[in-house]
Amino acid sequence: MPTKKETIVLLSLLAMWIIATSIFIGLRPEHVFLAIAMAGLFLLCKTTRQLIIALIPFALFGISYDWMRIIPNYEVNAIDIQGLYNAEKDLFGIATSQGILTPNEFFQQHHWPFMDFLAGIFYLCWVPVPILFGLGLYFTKKKNMYLRFALVFLLVNLIGFAGYYIHPAAPPWYVMHYGFELIPNTPGDVAGLGRFDEMTGLSVFNGLYTRNSNVFAAVPSLHSAYMVVTLYYAIKAKCPKWLCVVFAIIMCGIWFTAVYSGHHYIIDVALGTFCALLGIIVFEKVLMRSKRFSHFIQRYTSYIEA
Repeated sequence: MPTKKETIVLLSLLAMWIIATSIFIGLRPEHVFLAIAMAGLFLLCKTTRQLIIALIPFALFGISYDWMRIIPNYEVNAIDIQGLYNAEKDLFGIATSQGILTPNEFFQQHHWPFMDFLAGIFYLCWVPVPILFGLGLYFTKKKNMYLRFALVFLLVNLIGFAGYYIHPAAPPWYVMHYGFELIPNTPGDVAGLGRFDEMTGLSVFNGLYTRNSNVFAAVPSLHSAYMVVTLYYAIKAKCPKWLCVVFAIIMCGIWFTAVYSGHHYIIDVALGTFCALLGIIVFEKVLMRSKRFSHFIQRYTSYIEA
């Protein structure tokens, strides 16, 4: 059983999260379910308690993303709509008989069923694959490596979320639908991924993007960042070469799909990749060289390994 102090701390934090969420965002059924599940697993036995503590970085990622609803980034700084579009056209424009098109505009006019299907498969990997990889590290007794991966995953997200507020930006599909006019509270859109939904009849992406908490968050592309982190730690953890190759293919596939589907510019993808590399460097080369932080990592690892 957990100590009395551990139980009080966890239940207090869950209660504070539920109260704050209900006040500032509005409580949804999944919030209550997650709080009950986390409390139940924490109290159930040592194995599930260690798992819940190990998953805290991913829980913080989810909470942080959800809480961006409290203050939309377009209320903090001006949204870049036309500037980003023009920069993309200047840097990566494609000459056609209709004039210079951005890669997104080109793919809107030139797309193929096979690529639509493949793009959907790649984009379905952007969160599940990193999480499954992390769990794989955890359950194969590589818990120190798991923890480093999970914390870098969280750090990269926080860097990206900061970018959303520093430089709010509209995605390519927004320009395609609405031009350069700012329309606050614009709902999310599946864009080119809708073709995958139509092809399969699953409505997977429609369900995901109608719940999007922030439309004006194109820069940086965190879709493009996650597999960079995953591939780095797969190599660092000395995973089988075939797995690293698969991760590299998925990473490149997500990069391509981000542009092909009209969800991101190439600029967004490049900045997302930069965020991933920045997070890795800050964590591994700066934080891990701090005695206090490395001691924290050792204690955290010991707790989930004991």
